[in-house]
Amino acid sequence: MRLPGARQAALGVARQRLVIGLLAFCALILLLGARLVELAVAAPPAARAHAAAAPARADIIDRNGVVLATSYRAMALGVRPHDVIGDREALALAIHAILPRRPLEAIRAALHHDAPFTFIARRVMPDEAEALRALGQPALVLEREPERLYPHGALAAHLLGFTGIDGEGAMGVERAFEERLTDPRRSSEPLVLSIDARVQQVLESELARQKERQSAEAAAGVVMDAETGEVLALASLPAFDANAPGGLAGLPSHMNRITLGVYELGSTLKPLTVAMGMEAGTIRSLAETYPTSGLRVGRHSIRDLHPKGRPLTVPEVLIFSSNVGTAKMAEALGAERQRMFLRRLGLLDPVPIEILEKGRTLHPSEASWGLASLLTIGFGHGIAVTPLHLASAYATLVNGGVHHPATILRRPAGRAVPGERVFSEEVSAAARAMLRVAVTEGTGRRADAPGYRVGGKTGTAEKPRPGGGYDRGRNITTFAGAFPMDAPRYVVVVMLDDPRGDPEAGGGRTAGATIAPAFRNVVLRIAPVLGVRPDPAREPDLSMIAGLYQERRR
Repeated sequence: MRLPGARQAALGVARQRLVIGLLAFCALILLLGARLVELAVAAPPAARAHAAAAPARADIIDRNGVVLATSYRAMALGVRPHDVIGDREALALAIHAILPRRPLEAIRAALHHDAPFTFIARRVMPDEAEALRALGQPALVLEREPERLYPHGALAAHLLGFTGIDGEGAMGVERAFEERLTDPRRSSEPLVLSIDARVQQVLESELARQKERQSAEAAAGVVMDAETGEVLALASLPAFDANAPGGLAGLPSHMNRITLGVYELGSTLKPLTVAMGMEAGTIRSLAETYPTSGLRVGRHSIRDLHPKGRPLTVPEVLIFSSNVGTAKMAEALGAERQRMFLRRLGLLDPVPIEILEKGRTLHPSEASWGLASLLTIGFGHGIAVTPLHLASAYATLVNGGVHHPATILRRPAGRAVPGERVFSEEVSAAARAMLRVAVTEGTGRRADAPGYRVGGKTGTAEKPRPGGGYDRGRNITTFAGAFPMDAPRYVVVVMLDDPRGDPEAGGGRTAGATIAPAFRNVVLRIAPVLGVRPDPAREPDLSMIAGLYQERRR
């Protein structure tokens, strides 16, 4: 049976409308789906650009393979401010409840930002990410991004440094080796440092303990391999957690006092003056004597803290830390040769270490290097260097006289280490003997570590006043030494900035009272780790100075 023509036409129109409606509905579904995928899955252009700008970063490990810095995929929370649905204030409060460490004002600012996309927080934990997803806000974006992790927190923070918000190195090794660490061809190959994490932990803990006991403003120390120049530990206190560095501006905890801070390190430079005189031939015999009565240079006077009232032999000048005796040695040496030796020891130039935070040494210009400078530099004043400079110079002094540039990279085993001879083997041997006696008989007795044959020198220097001159009530105290002195392998330099004295230990504020005990404790703890066994029967050869330091025994 055929339908009437009008009814058949109406049915055709209805079918057309139904098809059109179905097509429109499908198109709407596709559009909504695409939008939901974009909101929930696809990263915004700004976020994609951020992820692309952060290349894979190689691990940093210590000399024994301990991971000091690594990378992982963390979560970051971003927002498309123009796509926020609902009450922005309620959303800000909800996000703050999940991420209380993020300031509420910062969250509000992000939600009202004019940009198409902005980040609200980095390092979002998995449970926090789940809670944020449960808010059901399509404008929020959770994405994975590379994040740097320092498994040991503040350990070696000044050396390692940290990465900034965009993943670029902002300090220390992270900054200095940015190109190496982000090289795609080497991202799976860790950067191997000379640091030994075990030695680093000991150094930091002992410095922290002594800093607290002495109520000091700061502390610093370095342990170096005297034969290779490798830095085994480098510490500066106060420190910071590299996982949450908190920026750089105005934070004393970010100051690397070993490579960036320069100080007058006082009497620790006296052994270098003695060695210079012996090498140059201006000290012809260790039996030579030097007066200890005060000297005047223009308006300035030089005198000994504890004058002996008699001439001192060369070993006694070191044992009793005579300013006058060392000044007379420097005078005989002369300014030109003094500058030459200081330059060969690296003490007139920035320390050649790989990180970029390096202090420039302070010393007179050649034109102004007169008699006063010559004499005062001879006993450790009038020149300011970093503790790392001093460690390198002591390594040269005790290792047979060869200067090796300091490095924070592990040197390949068995490969020859470049170096420049500064002192002869004979001068180095005599210096080792005198440094050993300076500990057993002189101002460094509290640094002695039984069985480990340590040698070294104390140094106490007044801090400069900001407006000029020196503050007699504030000191930099330093102990620089090495062990074992019969075959020196390791140099240790430790220092305190403005120690106030430990009442339980007599309240003394010189280096012998404040920092020498820390040196002793460091040696006692790191020697077994480094394979040095205690042996009281082994001592360096003291025959060349025997009989030349009798006063204390009498």
